[in-house]
Amino acid sequence: MKRQLWPVRLLLLFAASCLLNAPASAQWNQWKPIDPAHVALPAPTIDKSADAEALFWEVYVNDANQDTEYLHYLRVKIFTERGKETQGKVELPYFNNVQIKDITARTIKPDGTIIELKKDAIFDREVVKFGKFKIKVKSFAMPAVEPGVIIEYRWREVRQNQMADNVPLQFQREIPVQNVRYYLKPYPYATQPMKSMTFQTRGQMNNFVKAKDGYWLTEMNNVPAFHEEPYMPPENQVRTWMLVYYAADRKQAPQQYWQEIGKVFYEVTKADMKVNDEVRKAAAEAIGDAATPEQKLERLFNFCRTKIKNLSDDASGYTPEQLQKLKDNKSPADTLKRGYGWGSNINGLFAALATAAGFDARYAVTSDRSRSFFDANFLNLYFMRGSNIAVKVGEQWRFFDPASTYVPFGMLRWQEEGIKTLIADNKEATFVPTPLSPPEKSLSKRVARLKLNEDGSLEGVVRVEYTGHAAVEFKEDYDDATPAQREEKLKNAVQSRLGCELSEIKIEPPNDPVKPFVYSYKIKAPGYAERTGKRLFLQPAFFQKGIAPLFSTNTREHDIYFHYAWLEQDDVEIELPAGYALDNAEAPASFPIGDFGNYKVTLGLTADQKILVYHRDFKFGGLIFPKSNYAPLKQAFDTLHQQDNHAITLKQGVAAVK
Repeated sequence: MKRQLWPVRLLLLFAASCLLNAPASAQWNQWKPIDPAHVALPAPTIDKSADAEALFWEVYVNDANQDTEYLHYLRVKIFTERGKETQGKVELPYFNNVQIKDITARTIKPDGTIIELKKDAIFDREVVKFGKFKIKVKSFAMPAVEPGVIIEYRWREVRQNQMADNVPLQFQREIPVQNVRYYLKPYPYATQPMKSMTFQTRGQMNNFVKAKDGYWLTEMNNVPAFHEEPYMPPENQVRTWMLVYYAADRKQAPQQYWQEIGKVFYEVTKADMKVNDEVRKAAAEAIGDAATPEQKLERLFNFCRTKIKNLSDDASGYTPEQLQKLKDNKSPADTLKRGYGWGSNINGLFAALATAAGFDARYAVTSDRSRSFFDANFLNLYFMRGSNIAVKVGEQWRFFDPASTYVPFGMLRWQEEGIKTLIADNKEATFVPTPLSPPEKSLSKRVARLKLNEDGSLEGVVRVEYTGHAAVEFKEDYDDATPAQREEKLKNAVQSRLGCELSEIKIEPPNDPVKPFVYSYKIKAPGYAERTGKRLFLQPAFFQKGIAPLFSTNTREHDIYFHYAWLEQDDVEIELPAGYALDNAEAPASFPIGDFGNYKVTLGLTADQKILVYHRDFKFGGLIFPKSNYAPLKQAFDTLHQQDNHAITLKQGVAAVK
């Protein structure tokens, strides 16, 4: 639908009079007047290189009803073709118990023409399904977008049966924003006042002030764009956002606050790890002839993994309908009797079994460093949403998580390693750091037995084995896929870098909690080695061929963050084509990466001069590096990439070196 824009002055006068006395929700439900200066704006004001800039982003958060309602209104000026591409299509994700509705949108051209979005241009699709959990997206393409236009859209987000408590509010977008406004209406019957905490503040922040109709307003001006980078800290650590929550006014020292939290968790988790005769009997049978504390705990750990069906695992085999019909476990005895349980039930059973075996076992409340880095000075449980089981062995606490299906005994999820965890206690709760698994625990062991043909093609067999955190990631990715889907995933991963043919693919069942994740295949890779005349140029690092450098940019906005330490071991043998011998075969240079890792390579021939033997070990144990160290870190990984792409020369008719 097209129509001409009213003369700007008349529109401003009319809109202003309408909005002056309108309630907050009615203001959101009407288009705001267009500022002629914005229509004529020739370039972005915050970042001159930006392709688009949000003129304002306004959100009303109404927590006064049973459902919390978020009314969003965004207006954007497009400056370039790239801005048209990135901002012209809109996607609004939502999930369980959340609705997106009342979407309206329009495009305003510089000549005043307005083109409104048609209702049938809005699409709804499901993008992720994990058991009962689903993520859906409402999407639409803005009409007639081109450089110079203004686009704006509104939508209503309803979170059913939820309060605006511990709710994150974002201030940064992928484009700069001139003005961000949040209007918050607290729940009128809340027993504690609504509070807020802003993290990673950028731009000019204003405190909350009282607005109309029970709302409170906070705003931020000149907010820069958020740029995602590879290997950056979690977004909560680098993106401007605000946490809104209800809490009593506290005048406690952090130590006192967490002491109280630890006591509360001790009391509320006692029933979750209660010991009775059935639990004692099961513990004794599971331990059997184990003698050492380590052996006993491992057998109890494996018992919980193998004898109890984990309902929290998306590969549990239960349908959503079946899950709804299952009874809730009230105690470890219930979990033991029924043979199934949610993750919390399984951890509780492990704690009860360990207690029955004579260990001091507790719940340990933990944060998740994939979401944020925990700060004990912030007196709120928002960041402490996970739990593991701590068991006292000698004078040290050991940590276990049998509820995470694929995490090996003696390890935690990488998200929960290397952080402070609060051990529940009725007298003196304490923070204890969880250990970081060394690189050797997360091993990628790759073996290739290959033959190079005279035309430069390569063929042979490959076997790859992952352990530790690397195995967990693969298992989680593959466990709920069909065998055909698993093969397709593997094919796509290998073919994307080598342009090859794969056959006889074997992927060992990924849902075994103990075994490594293993796959093998036969490969035919035409043109693997480059042929020029009588020479072949061969890259021995088969598993690195076609992989781009880890860091592609020369500058860095955020710190560098690796999730866990790892070790790669490659064993490659390549049979040379008949009549060819080494013409230039210097081995890639080995080198250390500070105190964090090392790169070692050996290269040689078998005694009969027919097979090239290449061994590569790369170990890295660093986790987080300040962006000021980006240049030397990038240089180290660029050198690694250069050495991995090292090519040797084979020449036809050259006498073999003896």
